[in-house]
Amino acid sequence: MKIQGLSEELLPVLMNGDRSTGLEIVNRLLEEGTDVITIYEGVIKPAMYKVGELWEEGKISVATEHLASAIVETLLGHLYYRIIKNAGTNKMVVVITSVEDEVHQIGAKMVSDMFELHGWTSHFLGANTPMDELLDFISRINPTIIGLSMSINLHTRNLEKTISKIRERIPEMPILVGGQGLIEDGKDLMMKHTGVLYLKDLPALENFLKQSHYEKDRSN
Repeated sequence: MKIQGLSEELLPVLMNGDRSTGLEIVNRLLEEGTDVITIYEGVIKPAMYKVGELWEEGKISVATEHLASAIVETLLGHLYYRIIKNAGTNKMVVVITSVEDEVHQIGAKMVSDMFELHGWTSHFLGANTPMDELLDFISRINPTIIGLSMSINLHTRNLEKTISKIRERIPEMPILVGGQGLIEDGKDLMMKHTGVLYLKDLPALENFLKQSHYEKDRSN
């Protein structure tokens, strides 16, 4: 079955809370040699985007949306053993978080996993990280890059405020932004702020991580 078909197969599995069948789908893909980024981007992400659309349209309840998210987090945890063996194999560090008031974290977790797959040490802070505590954390950790996720465009103001506060604290820090809430305005946001890069999806992140200077750093 094509990847798109598997995403459609996964959708009712998530909404019905069928953890076992979800794991069977993921294991089937792994046995066929499908890589993690394809599973994330081609199967799990479209299914979760559809869940979000159904919730926004009032066709499913908050409880069902939460159930689907919990199943996805189980699937991500199941895949993580394929990633952790590469984590920390180079000297680079990233901090990944959803912006303040943003309660969704699955996309940010996928991004964190991709960094670890490429040998980075990733500090994943989850959803709704208070801005002041984020600033204190990055000042202490001094990461190579910061990644900010926003799933709902109502939080654009918080995202821009966070970018400005990071700029005040660490002027030269590269900042990556992404998430479903930036699909329409991500490029415009990037143009408004110095040192901010909008990445629309995991393949774009994969290309970013393969840039020559990061590959060079990996070998040091």
